[in-house]
Amino acid sequence: MEFQFKDRYDFDDLVEIVRCLRLPDGCPWDKVQTHKSIRQDFIEETYEVIEAIDNEDTELLREELGDVLLQVVFHAQIEREKSVFDINDVANDICKKLIIRHPHVFGDVNADTTEKVLDNWDKIKMQTKSQSTLSESMDSIARSLPSLMRAEKMQKKARKAGFDFENADDAIDKVYEELSEVKEAIKGSDENAKAEEIGDLLFSAVNVARFAGVESEKALYDACEKFLFRFTAMEKMANQDGKELGEMSLAELDALWNKIKALS
Repeated sequence: MEFQFKDRYDFDDLVEIVRCLRLPDGCPWDKVQTHKSIRQDFIEETYEVIEAIDNEDTELLREELGDVLLQVVFHAQIEREKSVFDINDVANDICKKLIIRHPHVFGDVNADTTEKVLDNWDKIKMQTKSQSTLSESMDSIARSLPSLMRAEKMQKKARKAGFDFENADDAIDKVYEELSEVKEAIKGSDENAKAEEIGDLLFSAVNVARFAGVESEKALYDACEKFLFRFTAMEKMANQDGKELGEMSLAELDALWNKIKALS
């Protein structure tokens, strides 16, 4: 296989490189991959982009965006080999979608606020997807999304139909109601009931976060990071005193946790 090496490559080069990797005499690993076999890779690369954004690391962001772009080109190449579509079809479709969903830029529709833009976007999206009801629109939310994100999207669509709490206090009251039902379910032996009630509690917590203007997924992420930081600090403090966490009583652990919590 002949390949022209360059000092600088562009998008067309990326498409050609992936094509070469998939050839019969290409890479043994690349040429046998399928959409499903590299599905997890796409998810992982996307999360690595998010991490670069969160860390405000532009050098890493540039690298990780390249990894995501590779995934897009790779999936398109698989379909190109079957003569279904190629990367140019993908680009064509997204260009048309952007033009159609931005009539306030490429047409004569007036939308001078972000609220109007989003409202128009949702209406046009329903029209182009032949969705006549909010239920169909809600059902189209990807089930592969993290559940907290999916819950928030569903709740926002329900709000468009007027099916929502009037304020944050009402949403908070619902959390207490669901918590009470969780307590009752835990007393019993029905495992399905326990899972169902805990699910309802989490769904209600997302409602409260939404009213507070907080992204549930990000809030839980931050909570995990805070817990990790405090747990690590707690373990270091215990070790400095010559102790292991697993050998300490719950009362000692709570006291140590509260000490770390006060410091952070």
